[in-house]
Amino acid sequence: MTSTLCNEQQKPGVPAQIATRLAFFVAGFGMAAWAPLVPFAKARIGIDDGSLGLLLLCIGAGSMLAMPLTGFLTGRLGCRPVILLAGLALCIDLPLLVLMNTTTGMALALLLFGAAIGMIDVAMNVQAVVVERASGKAMMSGFHGFFSVGGIAGAGGVSLMLWLGLSPLLATGVTVLTIAALLILASRNLLRESGGEEGGPMFVLPRGWVMFIGILCFIMFLAEGSMLDWSALFLTTLRGVDHSQAGLGYALFSITMTIGRLNGDWVVNKLGRYKVLLLGSLCAAIGLSLAIVFNNAMVSLIGFMLVGLGASNVVPILFSAAGNQHDMPANLAIASVTTVGYAGILAGPALIGFIAQFSSLTAAFACVAVLLLAVTASARAITR
Repeated sequence: MTSTLCNEQQKPGVPAQIATRLAFFVAGFGMAAWAPLVPFAKARIGIDDGSLGLLLLCIGAGSMLAMPLTGFLTGRLGCRPVILLAGLALCIDLPLLVLMNTTTGMALALLLFGAAIGMIDVAMNVQAVVVERASGKAMMSGFHGFFSVGGIAGAGGVSLMLWLGLSPLLATGVTVLTIAALLILASRNLLRESGGEEGGPMFVLPRGWVMFIGILCFIMFLAEGSMLDWSALFLTTLRGVDHSQAGLGYALFSITMTIGRLNGDWVVNKLGRYKVLLLGSLCAAIGLSLAIVFNNAMVSLIGFMLVGLGASNVVPILFSAAGNQHDMPANLAIASVTTVGYAGILAGPALIGFIAQFSSLTAAFACVAVLLLAVTASARAITR
């Protein structure tokens, strides 16, 4: 009987796959639910745009601090306790984001928010690697697709509730109840182990292939950050798009990325990781090149769509590679890669702005396209 239970734990099946999808959905849902609440927080505290930007850095700081620690915790406690603990912290913190009326209080709430999201991010990816390995087929793209769907549901759901006249606190309460219900539903089949070393070091520097994979994740997150923060400015200042339609570029990028990830498992199982990584990163580079070479708004929008489609399955493949390498335990490798990659989201927009300041936004996007080609050149090494 004990042997059977151990074997089931080592070989998670369909229930664990569903629980993993729910965890990814919750992470995207919880993170995006904050976006419609930002204007209310700014007005409540009474700060300007510059101060708000500095305040929002607390989210990234919280995540960066929590991610390396989460690798240790998943090795010691398993994925289930860490995901549930982070989910509880998220449920406690979301109401604080609409109640805090001082800069210090909001900064602390955003630090906790970032830490909770960062912990769920690492732990769910560790679980995803174990579940995918047990299934014997590609599943990581589909898992990440549920994160994207959760993001759409979180931002859209809270925005809809606010539009219908609900107060920010009441809308947040509904969000918290939804997160709690989904985590309760998933909790039974979240893994009680991580597939890594139990009781390893608390913090570890990425080494060998893990560092290499982390750098490639940094590039991909940099490309994603460039779409989020700079595509609208690119369209309005260089392609003459009206300000009311400036968000169309990122919207199309997000849609094609979500579609690509939801269909990614089938594509990877059909073509193999090497071809998907090679062609995906190449597609993203070509899309960004089209956007900057041709002085036409429609071509730029098509280019952004190609970036989303091409990039959609690259990061999931890189996470799978990190979880299956032999230089470091899977839990610590995922934590390291996530931390290095997340730095691309934080530092990327500033780096692009620096290049644009001293050259042009077109030159900055061209640099990103060249970096994407570096990912293409690394495809064989990563998937060998």
